[in-house]
Amino acid sequence: MKSSVRNRLEGKVTLLVRGSAVSEIEIETPAGLVSAVITTRSLDAVGLKVGDIVSAAFKATNVFVDKL
Repeated sequence: MKSSVRNRLEGKVTLLVRGSAVSEIEIETPAGLVSAVITTRSLDAVGLKVGDIVSAAFKATNVFVDKL
């Protein structure tokens, strides 16, 4: 996948807290722990689960999480 996002951290999903509309995800990276809130619909669409290897991409104040 090509992207213009330059700030990207790869890591492992260590925690998922599922909510009805939004869910919290924690990713352990070499730079430290990254926490983000994503829609539960996105969580389901990507199929994220604890232990998945993902990348967290930062652009402005947004965080994009891609399953690898």
